[in-house]
Amino acid sequence: MKVLGAGPIVTMTECTSLQFVSPFAFEAMQKVDVVRLASLSDPELRLLLPCLVRMALCAPADQSQSWAQDKKLILRLLSGVEAVNSIVALLSVDFHALEQDASKEQQLRHKLGGGAGESILVSQLQHGLTLEFEHSDSPRRLRLVLSELLAIMNKVSDCSGEFFIKSSELFESPVYLEEAADVLCILQAELPSLLPIVDVAEALLHVRNGAWFLCLLVANVPDSFNEVCRGLIKNGERQDEESLGGRRRTDALCSLCKMNPSQALKVRGMVVEECHLPGLGVALTLDHTKNEVSEDGVTDLVCFVSGLLLGTNAKVRTWFGTFIRNGQQRKRETSSSVLWQMRRQLLLELTGILPTVRSTRIADEADAEAEPHVSVYSGLKEEHVVKASALLRLYCALMGIAGLKPTEEEAEQLLQLMTSRPPATPAGVRFVSLSFCMLLAFSALVSTPEQEQLMVVWLSWMIKEEAYFESTSGVSASFGEMLLLVAMYFHSNQLSAIIDLVCSTLGMKIVIKPSSLSRMKNIFTQEIFTEQVVTAHAVRVPVTSNLSANITGFLPIHCIYQLLRSRSFTKHKVSIKDWIYRQLCETSTPLHPQLLPLIDVYINSVLTPASKSNPEATNQPVTEQEILDIFQGVTGHFCYLQSDNTRLSQRFSITAQLLVLYYILSYEEALLANTKTLAAMQRKPKSYSASLMDQIPIKFLIRQAQGLQQELGGLHSALLRLLATNYPHLCIVDDWICEEEITGTGALLRRMLLTNNAKNHSPEQLQEAFSAVPVSHTQVMQILEHLTLLSASELIPYAEVLTSNMNQLLNAGVPRRILQTVNKLWMVLNTVMPRRLWVMTVNALQPSIKFVRQQKYTQNDLMIDPLIVLRCDHRVHRCPPLMDITLHMLNGYLLASKAYLSAHLKETAEQDRSSQNNTLGLVGQTDGPEVTREELKNALLAAQDSAAVQILLEICLPTEEEKAKGVNPDSLLRNVQSVITTSTPNKGMEEGEDNLLCNLREVQCLICCLLHQMYIADPNIAKLVHFQGYPCELLPLTVAGIPSMHICLDFIPELIAQPELEKQIFAIQLLSHLCIQYALPKSLSVARLAVNVMGTLLTVLTQAKRYAFFMPTLPSLVSFCRAFPPLYEDIMSLLIQIGQVCASDVATQTRDIDPIITRLQQIKEKPSVWSGICKVSSYKNGSRDTGSMDPDVQLCHCIESTIIEIINMSVSGI
Repeated sequence: MKVLGAGPIVTMTECTSLQFVSPFAFEAMQKVDVVRLASLSDPELRLLLPCLVRMALCAPADQSQSWAQDKKLILRLLSGVEAVNSIVALLSVDFHALEQDASKEQQLRHKLGGGAGESILVSQLQHGLTLEFEHSDSPRRLRLVLSELLAIMNKVSDCSGEFFIKSSELFESPVYLEEAADVLCILQAELPSLLPIVDVAEALLHVRNGAWFLCLLVANVPDSFNEVCRGLIKNGERQDEESLGGRRRTDALCSLCKMNPSQALKVRGMVVEECHLPGLGVALTLDHTKNEVSEDGVTDLVCFVSGLLLGTNAKVRTWFGTFIRNGQQRKRETSSSVLWQMRRQLLLELTGILPTVRSTRIADEADAEAEPHVSVYSGLKEEHVVKASALLRLYCALMGIAGLKPTEEEAEQLLQLMTSRPPATPAGVRFVSLSFCMLLAFSALVSTPEQEQLMVVWLSWMIKEEAYFESTSGVSASFGEMLLLVAMYFHSNQLSAIIDLVCSTLGMKIVIKPSSLSRMKNIFTQEIFTEQVVTAHAVRVPVTSNLSANITGFLPIHCIYQLLRSRSFTKHKVSIKDWIYRQLCETSTPLHPQLLPLIDVYINSVLTPASKSNPEATNQPVTEQEILDIFQGVTGHFCYLQSDNTRLSQRFSITAQLLVLYYILSYEEALLANTKTLAAMQRKPKSYSASLMDQIPIKFLIRQAQGLQQELGGLHSALLRLLATNYPHLCIVDDWICEEEITGTGALLRRMLLTNNAKNHSPEQLQEAFSAVPVSHTQVMQILEHLTLLSASELIPYAEVLTSNMNQLLNAGVPRRILQTVNKLWMVLNTVMPRRLWVMTVNALQPSIKFVRQQKYTQNDLMIDPLIVLRCDHRVHRCPPLMDITLHMLNGYLLASKAYLSAHLKETAEQDRSSQNNTLGLVGQTDGPEVTREELKNALLAAQDSAAVQILLEICLPTEEEKAKGVNPDSLLRNVQSVITTSTPNKGMEEGEDNLLCNLREVQCLICCLLHQMYIADPNIAKLVHFQGYPCELLPLTVAGIPSMHICLDFIPELIAQPELEKQIFAIQLLSHLCIQYALPKSLSVARLAVNVMGTLLTVLTQAKRYAFFMPTLPSLVSFCRAFPPLYEDIMSLLIQIGQVCASDVATQTRDIDPIITRLQQIKEKPSVWSGICKVSSYKNGSRDTGSMDPDVQLCHCIESTIIEIINMSVSGI
């Protein structure tokens, strides 16, 4: 039968007069401690008789002597108990037959659908169940209890989740409870497969006195405690206080845990794991809290509930939050409610730590001002501060996550705690921060004017005591910064930022409505922190010493950042430059994430006025002298090394230097980006001078940042972006690759090989060795080899000596090894000080002219005119190691010049536009000057690049001296195999010899590599250079040595279409070499076009121009045929046609030409006959005096030679 309304009464009244198993007795049973069992009273021993009797009568598995003695003691203990005889009788029954009958009854009930019918275990009852049990013998008693228990178990399994109370006389009659319990324990012990203990425990929840029976059953089978508890919890309700079944299950489990308190916390863990019976978890925690010894520390109740609501398991958080919400919705908030008990206990803990003496007379606050750090408000004790913080976070979680609505008493006590004054310790700072955020999050706690005034006084105390707290507690992140930050957010109406700040400080995500902050906003903006007060106070806040990401919390930098964003400093004319500069100096790794946004917003406040009406309302930029102070020890000669090669102690950290570098680069970039806007406002902010930038070791700092990428966060990548935009010459790919080689494992090996001799060489000794180069090379070679073992930063002091003596290395007789070592050292130095190194090198390599003073170029000179690099001593052009350095500098300065001109264009764009508009305003084309200036810049850059290319190509040509020695540039390309096969090793190493190992060949290779990079970077340069043209002797070199020359195929048709004859000739000659190098379908189509163009030009050119055009282009037809045999017919027809045209012009003058024409026709018709007379024909043609011939005759002989060469080539298969 179901019990609905009587449920609560039954739960309270049943089991009240029954004796439960004590924890002492349960532990004795669990450990089989016979001595303890002997000390139990008769009523306690009576509850454990079923297990003890079975233990004494059944054959034990333990055959040891000690157990034999313990068994004798148990028998002696049982000998005086009368109830033992009935239990012995129960054990003498045939349990096998009983189990068979029970199984048959289970099958019968299953067939009948669970209804009450004939019972196999129990025949027809003459009386009630209680009387039958009284009058029955032991076997029948077993059958009566088993039949009743199976009926309850079947009903439990059949019910669809609805809880019921089964009325059973057998389990309710107080007279027979002990005997029924004996029978129950014996049945479960003897029939475990029929009666699983978890199922029996589940069934006992549905009868009165079920908790008592369950405790006795588990006490007699103590090993089953955890199994029973887990089964009951797993089958339990998610919310136990919502139903009668849940409450009965919770009471039963509480009784079990009282019997075995050592396992209570483990059972609580099962509750959380299954997310069932939250009331049980709280009840067990309350019991455990009452037994705790410590009173000052955080109690287990606070820890447990905080862990549920603030843990990472969202399922557990939702489950317990539902328990809190449902508990509040019930009207039944009595002392029997677990939620009520929990709230009462928390309130007791809260009031227990409140200050005992507290004056609420606000007027007395003025008296306290006489003593700066003493107040009439008594503060929290130091030992209570941590507990108070934990309680505040717990109440925040209960109200914000679980939806707890505090009572008036709870709200009053919470407000009293939040506005109390802790001692000046780190824990006290944390408590004040939590209290402040809780006031913001739950402003409804302040409901009366008195409470509001109390809060205002407390906030004023926070402002006054903030500096004292920070100095005394030693905590950098104090609550003063949080106050400032919130005030700034309120002034700028950034309520969502305040909500994020509160959630971050409390460590939980709670829902805060922006409308709930309106009253706090009025208090902050009108009574406590006006905007002017906030701004003035923020500047006086000390900077954070050694600011890094390790310092968490809200710092002065957060406040300054928000004030800069809202432009409060410029609005109230407060200078913030010094504060920001001091904070940048006080930084360390790992980099604090707020530093880069602070610099960005500061730069914006320097360049952009707060309003158009007041363009002067900006902050002041950092001065150049302050920037130079940051880099003291890095600027000048990069004095990082003392005489003993130990590093000097730097005044400022590498973090500060990198941040200031980021500031300068970002400032300059922002200044260029906002040029037009600033010009419209008639503002011209100061730009940092070029001399300042020259003194900052940008590349050295970037290299330091590369090794600290993990600690610097996004600073390294931000610096690389700024460099690529503003200083592209410091981001050359070759430099990065070279740097990887220098900083890799090879550097570690060099450090291992570093000897004292290498460390002892000074720059003065190196200078002396260079001075002795004309006499001896040994000393300088030894010192240079030792220097290669040093790191890049250690080489910096030697840079000036190395570069200033480069001119001496151009003299004859200097070993190649010295030149290569200097090149290697220069490349290492280039990784740390490229700009200064380039200037020194360019000045050192100037040509030495007697009686002419050499000009000292500056960085600015070289960026304006990069071609100065190529105005070096001509001997450099035949010194490959130094030419490599020169080309490296040229490439860098070409890139630097592009960036310089782009920046210059942006700087002067608006000025030139205004002047152009003044003079040409009538035209109305305001965009014209801007476009023209951009085009002029591009034209200048193109002319600059093409001039550099032309000069480099000219260097590739052999000089008159080299020609006199027999150096043939054409042979350098065409006779590769013959040189390799015929040259001996000794001859191959001699300089100036006509082979691939000469200096000219090496210089040509270096120049081709650079030209390849330039063509790939900007294909328009290749087009411009080839439209300008260059000596045809270089075509074999450029086509074979520059891999990107294939792009010329794209514009050769356009070049052939040019009206100038010279460009057409150059295009066809270039195409002939490209066809040999790249025999592609595209090349074939362009070659066919060239043949057609030649045929067309034949019909329009005059005699003189025909001779000038075809004489140099006819050999190209041989290359076309070699690359593309399908063109053979077209080319042969073209050649015959040219011959016929020439013959017709001279027909009136002489008939000597006819045999040639006839021979050409025969050659075309029967090429195989003429293939064998190539040498004879060539000899005859070559032996003639062509100088006295008519041009058309010369052209005809050239045609004949071309045809024969084509025929021989095709016949021989070449």
